[in-house]
Amino acid sequence: MEEATVTDLTLTTADAATLDVDVLVIGLHSGDDLTLAAGAEGVDAAFDGALAATLELLGASGAVGEVTRFASLGKVTAPVIAAVGLGPVPDEGEAVKTESLRRAAGSVARSSAGKESVALVLTADEEAGAALAEGALLGAYRFAGYKTGEVDPKILPVGTFTLVGAAADVERATVIASAVAKTRDWVNTPANLLRPPGFADEIAEAATAAGLDVQVLDEHALAEGGFGGILAVGNGSDAKPRLVRLAYRAPGATKHVALVGKGITFDTGGISIKPAQGMWEMKTDMGGAAAVVSTILAVAALKPNVNVTAYAALAENMLSGGSYRPGDVVTAYGGKTIEVLNTDAEGRMVLCDAIVRAGEDEPDYLYETSTLTGGQLVALGKRVSGVMGDEDECARVVAAGKRVGEGMWAMPFPEEIVKVMDSPIADTGQVAQGMDRSGHMLQAGIFLSRFIPEGLPWAHIDIAGPSGSGEAYGYIAKGATGVPVRTLLALVEEHAQA
Repeated sequence: MEEATVTDLTLTTADAATLDVDVLVIGLHSGDDLTLAAGAEGVDAAFDGALAATLELLGASGAVGEVTRFASLGKVTAPVIAAVGLGPVPDEGEAVKTESLRRAAGSVARSSAGKESVALVLTADEEAGAALAEGALLGAYRFAGYKTGEVDPKILPVGTFTLVGAAADVERATVIASAVAKTRDWVNTPANLLRPPGFADEIAEAATAAGLDVQVLDEHALAEGGFGGILAVGNGSDAKPRLVRLAYRAPGATKHVALVGKGITFDTGGISIKPAQGMWEMKTDMGGAAAVVSTILAVAALKPNVNVTAYAALAENMLSGGSYRPGDVVTAYGGKTIEVLNTDAEGRMVLCDAIVRAGEDEPDYLYETSTLTGGQLVALGKRVSGVMGDEDECARVVAAGKRVGEGMWAMPFPEEIVKVMDSPIADTGQVAQGMDRSGHMLQAGIFLSRFIPEGLPWAHIDIAGPSGSGEAYGYIAKGATGVPVRTLLALVEEHAQA
């Protein structure tokens, strides 16, 4: 797999009007009268103070992320001027929302594909600058793909993105963007090129290079250890399952966070086979594993004062004589038995093994993420993840998501749905008895809750919709989004600072 290149990011305090770049960008606020954002004064002076009026004639509105371009006609060094919308002028004492800044910078980077150099002129402190830097790098992402022949330069990412007049931690922004890009690359990769053994090898190679401790359990080690959930799903494929454990240890750290991710590299549904329409999207069913691995890679680079252990449960859900069946009773790692009714509910089968194993590390908190249920899409749509688990941890996850711009919504565990997850012949049902679809997203969370060690604070993040996007917007490219890497990293760093 050819990895996406992360755009270079630089800072400057030079006179924007004299910058030798392909596109010079200023900020624009919406309102009854358009208002130029702070930092654009020198550029506006080069146009005799007529920029706002010119942009209004061009139809600009100042809406967040809207980009309006026109030729500079030699008024400044850059041949093209662009204005990006930042939304309304903030109230006195307030600042532009960081998510608006991320989306604005991302929109500029996306709309400037094929340009070698872009400069955004916007006075910003370190917090605002961090949002601009992150948004620019995330928005510049392009999946390398597999086309042969010469690449159309118009689709290549911006070569260098310069922030003019903004303070920002460039190294940190690059680490975060690289982690998100790594996740996007893996999720965008076709399933025939990323099967469980190969995925485990790629993870191990990246983690070893990052200085992490690495352990990979193959199908033989999984059988010897009693990882029945992963084996039930993975034994239907000739590309056998893997469980990857990565560990980061900070000297003197007093907190320990466990991360668990679902890594179904392709999901046919197994014997409960999916419809052909849309099945090609099931190459993305390993988004949770990709996210937790990329998060701990970022942790290794940023070195927060907290211990982190990540588990990626990797399997391919295929049909063969070795496939598990509806009606089977499977013994998960740790000894709990599961009555299987639907082989297409495979994600929870691999996750329960990984969760129990993660609990043996005695973490203080556990966060699990997965493209788990179609019910998440029905309930919350394509941009808001469903969060389930302990009330306090759900609230923490929602707050962290809000800080970084990843939508999260806490969901309940209603008593009536808890009851239908019981089984008459095993310790738990895999899905509701009779395969009742009511509260399907919640059923999955309830199932996972039965494998959480008693007293361990935890949360499950269902990213079935938000892990991918059918359209580009803000700093999100079409395809894999990288959700919830930035939320997970925010949670890890929050615990490091506690």
